[in-house]
Amino acid sequence: MVQDKIGQTPHASFEGIRHKDEEGNEFWLARELAPLLDYQAWRNFVLVMNKARIACERSGKVVSDHFVDSDKMVEIGSGAKREIEDVRLSRYACYLIVQNGDPSKPVIANGQTYFAIQTRRQELADNAQFARLTEDEKRLAIRNELAQHNKYLAAAAQDAGVVESKDFAIFQDHGYRGLYGGMGQKDIHAHKGLKKSQKILDHMGSTELAANLFRATQTEEKLRRDGVQSKQQANLTHYEVGQKVRQTIEELGGTMPEDLPTPEQSIGQLERARQKRLKNTDEE
Repeated sequence: MVQDKIGQTPHASFEGIRHKDEEGNEFWLARELAPLLDYQAWRNFVLVMNKARIACERSGKVVSDHFVDSDKMVEIGSGAKREIEDVRLSRYACYLIVQNGDPSKPVIANGQTYFAIQTRRQELADNAQFARLTEDEKRLAIRNELAQHNKYLAAAAQDAGVVESKDFAIFQDHGYRGLYGGMGQKDIHAHKGLKKSQKILDHMGSTELAANLFRATQTEEKLRRDGVQSKQQANLTHYEVGQKVRQTIEELGGTMPEDLPTPEQSIGQLERARQKRLKNTDEE
């Protein structure tokens, strides 16, 4: 059976239907991906693609960059042809489709495993580059990434019922309390000796920022994965994820985030210094 083959070699099957355009850009066709993922009815696969499109939009990406409508003519017998709809998909679009597919299908589970492995490989490659950065460069990189992921987290929280600004502040506080052993935003702010206008995330070293980035990304995924639909459950989820990250740090023998040193320069100061260097370089 075709499905058995897919289950045994998800990498070969998926890469086997990869196309490249004249410019060397890779893409997949939805009509070829659907049967590979055990979707025989096109209408059912369209529903999965629609969910994937929504996920793509919520992740802050341009949907049309990853899902491109591409109708084509096919033969229907006796030389006659008719037009059918198809969609040209990026690798990221395929990933989102697999993530939103029917989890009861073994091939979907295999696909999720495949993409998890591919993502981890990319992370390792990125880590090699990241390791060569200075501490200040690492802080800037992680802070920028965290700012983006906080938008995704806010969207996931809103979908779960955290709508009002005050409710989101409470939601965020639960995450901090889990990660910082009971300390909320105000406690952390005071602990770092910051002024009222200063943001705690802008006064963290790379290790502390990385812990908060992990808290944010894992909370967003868990809110969506578990289908959380209430403010109370969202708050509890954020607290539990923060607590789990703290537990992991402890098990690895790491320093608790509240005990990490506060850098002398804020993210804003580092960014201004970086912009000044770039300006001076351009003027030379």
